[in-house]
Amino acid sequence: MATVSFQKAQRWYPGSDTPAVPGIDLDIKDGEFMVLVGPSGCGKSTTLRMLAGLEEVNEGHIYIGDRDITHLPPKDRDIAMVFQNYALYPHMSVAENMGFSLKMAKVPTDERNKRVEEAAAMLGLTEFLERKPKALSGGQRQRVAMGRAIVRQPQVFCMDEPLSNLDAKMRVQTRTDIAKLQADLGITTVYVTHDQVEAMTMGDRVAVMKLGELQQVATPLELYDKPANLFVAGFIGSPQMNLMEAVAKDGRANIGGYEVPVDPAAERKMEGAITVGVRPEAWRVVGPGEGLPIKVTVVEELGADNYIYGTSDVEGVPSTVIVRVHGRNHARKGEIMHVTTDPHHVHVFDTKSGARLSD
Repeated sequence: MATVSFQKAQRWYPGSDTPAVPGIDLDIKDGEFMVLVGPSGCGKSTTLRMLAGLEEVNEGHIYIGDRDITHLPPKDRDIAMVFQNYALYPHMSVAENMGFSLKMAKVPTDERNKRVEEAAAMLGLTEFLERKPKALSGGQRQRVAMGRAIVRQPQVFCMDEPLSNLDAKMRVQTRTDIAKLQADLGITTVYVTHDQVEAMTMGDRVAVMKLGELQQVATPLELYDKPANLFVAGFIGSPQMNLMEAVAKDGRANIGGYEVPVDPAAERKMEGAITVGVRPEAWRVVGPGEGLPIKVTVVEELGADNYIYGTSDVEGVPSTVIVRVHGRNHARKGEIMHVTTDPHHVHVFDTKSGARLSD
């Protein structure tokens, strides 16, 4: 096993005015499951491909353990890559696909068969070893691709959106399988996804990226509870955080004529234009005239919970406000409901810089 360290690693594509990754600094612990997440074009796949040796590093260094692998060819890096499109050989059986890299490395047949059988048992593929990829479901093909990586016994797994080709139900099941498998094997894993739910449910830590730069690296719960800036606050969470434009004056945060309660630590730092964030579950329904008025436009009934989507005429409030309530709350479309929250549930950001002001 091994640590991974990016030290100001930069990738600049020829003909581009700006680097895809300006210079990333990221340390990944031995055996850690690190997820790189962000919108399309944020540089997460480029970062992973630099680690795998599929993209040139123009400046800076990448280390696996104590080895500087910045300019080593992919085959000498001791990594295994899992792609989103499986990349299986259609004319080979499952067993042949899984053992192909070992065959190329001239691993003895007995050892090769043993490793393939062990990986197949781990992944529930034993009964499919003689089948061709076309006879498998999408989830089974992805497990074969995982098995091909496992048999190599690499120091690092690199996974580039491996679940994006699966349907929603299969994606949930397979992400659980991958997380459990990684925990059992203890192999350092760098996993790329644009799906923040995937990132939050799988990663030991999550690195949120925007325009090639890290915005925050933290555990999923830290990202959710204390987003470092407006971008992370808006990106992490499903449904997303309600972000409202406010004005700070005399330690008070005002959205139109409505005063938002904020924690004392934020009060001391607030000045001028600020943005206030409230998670959907942090709202409390109160009586008429007590809080922010919201006209209900859509109610998503999910059983245990309902998500209420509404609008408000209060200046600074976004076009849609999202409120999570108990599943037996009978709010109806067209109703006016009033909500408020508690100071410790309110996130405060500087609107201009995007920086977090709350503790």
